Amino acid sequence: MKLYEMAKAPNPRRVRMFLAEKGLLNKVDCIEIDLSKGENLTPEFEQKNPMKKVPVLELDNGTCIGETMAICRYFESAFPNSEVLLGNTAEEQAIIEQWNRWVDFYLFFPIGMCFQHTTDYFKHRMTPIKEWGDVNHAAVLTFLDFLDKHLAEHQFIALERFTIADINAFCTVDFAKVIQLRVDERWPNLKAWYERMKERDSSKV
Repeated sequence: MKLYEMAKAPNPRRVRMFLAEKGLLNKVDCIEIDLSKGENLTPEFEQKNPMKKVPVLELDNGTCIGETMAICRYFESAFPNSEVLLGNTAEEQAIIEQWNRWVDFYLFFPIGMCFQHTTDYFKHRMTPIKEWGDVNHAAVLTFLDFLDKHLAEHQFIALERFTIADINAFCTVDFAKVIQLRVDERWPNLKAWYERMKERDSSKV
């Protein structure tokens, strides 16, 4: 199988961490796609993912799967003897999904919007609106406050064990560096969780 990615991007990193935790990273050949050079915009890549995004998983039979969670769900189902990271029961699966959605909507998306609208990185593709970027920066801080309060009473994000929700949150918190934001003493519980996540071997893939 082939995993098309841009290694430094947060969503491909989520997939790599997921595979590393499950002991499946050796099941894929990682192929770097340079978004800054528009390698995701070629007709060849568009055939693999019409949305022109990474990551994309290409199966041995030629089927291509886009979207981070879709790829992770494929591996969770295809390799049932590996570590379960999406939940064992209906309740666990729902709680993990809830947290994944919260992290995506209230942290990842605002970080992305702040990055796009308060820097010049995308000015050749869009018209940045600084005020909208500032609104999203404030939203990021609010959600980090929420996470810090939650982690005062929990060791992990969703369940009382490591799950994909921790992967999602960890990669997203790291992504905040694009808006010059780091987890620091303002969020002691979040910082302690973040340091624990950094100790995992999967955080280094």
